[in-house]
Amino acid sequence: MGYGLGVFLLALGLILAFAVQDMISAVDLTMVGYILCLAGVLVLVLTAVQLNARRRTTTTATTTDAQGRQATTQRSTEADPPPPAI
Repeated sequence: MGYGLGVFLLALGLILAFAVQDMISAVDLTMVGYILCLAGVLVLVLTAVQLNARRRTTTTATTTDAQGRQATTQRSTEADPPPPAI
């Protein structure tokens, strides 16, 4: 699943929804096109969310000393930092 699949489904859906005039018995090609458009947009959004979530990780560690005191340490890292601002 990736950007290529999302663009392909979106393009195929738009072609079926707006450019195809043929009729197939018991199949509404316009509705199939709309469904493929929706699936393509959904794939694009899910791919973007998945790739963005993969970049950030947060690690939390809790330690306890001999007197029973607890200390919590939290570290956030980015695997792929964003590009510099222009």
